[in-house]
Amino acid sequence: MVVTITETGLPLFILGQGTDPHSERGVDCPGELPPASDPTLVERARAAKERLGDRLFVLGHHYQRDEVIQFADVTGDSFKLAREAAARPEAEYIVFCGVHFMAESADILTGDTQKVVLPDLAAGCSMADMATFTQVEDCWDALEDAGIADQVVPITYMNSSADIKAFCGRHGGAVCTSSNAKRALDWAFEQGEKVLFLPDQHLGRNTAVLEMGLSLDDCVVYNPHRPNGGLTREQLENAKMILWKGHCSVHGRFSAECVDEVRARIPGVNVLVHPECRHEVVTKADFVGSTEYIIRKLEEAPAGSSWAVGTELNLVRRLAGQFPDKTITFLDRTVCYCSTMNRIDLPHLVWALESLADGEVVNQITVDANTTHWAKVALDRMLALP
Repeated sequence: MVVTITETGLPLFILGQGTDPHSERGVDCPGELPPASDPTLVERARAAKERLGDRLFVLGHHYQRDEVIQFADVTGDSFKLAREAAARPEAEYIVFCGVHFMAESADILTGDTQKVVLPDLAAGCSMADMATFTQVEDCWDALEDAGIADQVVPITYMNSSADIKAFCGRHGGAVCTSSNAKRALDWAFEQGEKVLFLPDQHLGRNTAVLEMGLSLDDCVVYNPHRPNGGLTREQLENAKMILWKGHCSVHGRFSAECVDEVRARIPGVNVLVHPECRHEVVTKADFVGSTEYIIRKLEEAPAGSSWAVGTELNLVRRLAGQFPDKTITFLDRTVCYCSTMNRIDLPHLVWALESLADGEVVNQITVDANTTHWAKVALDRMLALP
């Protein structure tokens, strides 16, 4: 099966949700993910990888389950993994253990002869799905009607669909990551007077206010489900940052109360959060940074220190196991895994690998040529940032 990503996104299927009001350590969850029902799956995965050899390159996002991440040739965040795939032109098959926007980016950056496979097509991203191509075009029409579109530079977070990246490329904008969001915004304000930031309002707000000196009053939120985004012409004219009403379903659930509770429970704890968290959470934290920053911070932390981490639970649990000389807890005891990331499980991975080993390409993700061109324009602008 080949799935072509153009101007429509994949459907997002939401898994069940669980809460953990009684966990003491903060990295446990009631109803642990069950082990694979077939005890031979691990050996089957190893055998399929061996059969494929150098023709295969497996990418594993930090938020993946341990049962999957053990088979990754490289682990990292979404952009790092896409670049790693592009650096392996000899690999015929790129199996991306992540979500669909990540596989799209890998297809954009890899060669025409390489095939990108997503083991479960339902592995989506709720944030990316909060900004559709049609909605963003309607937003741009509203900016044109307000007479300010020529002043606006669109910047989209890496966690967005290929067609949104292409939209930014066509309209003079760029892509950013959580690591280089400030550099991208500095560049954007050199090109125009205003920024349309997609699709995560929290990363845009936190970067603009905490790193660039803008005020909260300089930011407005465009709601695609309301006429003209729910904003008046005057609000659009006065705004410096037009933030899309989108968020990460995991990071967006951390609250200021979570920070207060963990400080009361663990004296001297360091609170370390991702910039996709809400503004009131970020301002209460001790350290804020990307996934790679979080990992590096905990690697460098002194033995005996205590940390409450506001990011996805699979990663927090893995870090707690890697650094047993430090107390590493989940910031919110009632939030569990990213449900769509967890759709990539061992059975799906084994099925994909064995199919490839048998010569059958399954769940291939391809981005059409026009979308690829303009999305790459936006990505290249990011790569050219100082």
